[in-house]
Amino acid sequence: MIIVYMSVVSVYANNHPRNYYEEQGTAIWDVPISSKYIAITFDDGPSSEYTPEILDILQEYNAKATFFVVGSRAQENPALIKSMVKSGHELANHSFHHPDFTGITKEELIHEMDNTSEVLESLTGAPPRLFRPPGGVYNDIIVNTANEEGYMVVMWSWHQDTRDWKSPGVHNIVKTVLNNTRNGDIVLFHDFGGDRSQTIAALKQILPKLKDEGYQFVTVSELLQKHTKYNLLHGVNGVE
Repeated sequence: MIIVYMSVVSVYANNHPRNYYEEQGTAIWDVPISSKYIAITFDDGPSSEYTPEILDILQEYNAKATFFVVGSRAQENPALIKSMVKSGHELANHSFHHPDFTGITKEELIHEMDNTSEVLESLTGAPPRLFRPPGGVYNDIIVNTANEEGYMVVMWSWHQDTRDWKSPGVHNIVKTVLNNTRNGDIVLFHDFGGDRSQTIAALKQILPKLKDEGYQFVTVSELLQKHTKYNLLHGVNGVE
């Protein structure tokens, strides 16, 4: 299968910039806190080849992560999805087909979100409450519609975009994360879309180093609860 990725640099078209949504609490890129908590996230999976390896590494360092899964791939890997939840990780919505979200209509967006939600709820007993648009594309239609459907829109810390999908080299992935780690970061990795061996090798260096520095790895929902502003909005947006 050939995966064509859009740019993972977040964009907005004829709408509002990042700070507008952050001030409203309708979309987040990171959570400003003083304590050493960060959220590690993985997009585009699950992958029957690489996700199990990632789960083993996370377990080794007692790290919880949030997986933004593609509904069609979740549907193909039901046992793996159940294993991820059993291990204490969080599953979030990353659309059903991973289409280009540039210019997406409200109806198309709802269809993509609903299909994934139905798959995850059927497999886990609970619907996802976090949503990340493919390619990091965001605008009023995407953010407002996701909120109306009960989702918090979750992006990632711009200084923690590992670009691992481009296979930039293990050293570069490690350097991006370790040189830029801040409290409340949301780190972006991928567990699907080509050879993810560099991601796995990088995690084996990143996790023990950050753990030694006192960081705790929590899910995005847990990270939200560390800040009063987002904790109050947490329930409003349907996130348990």
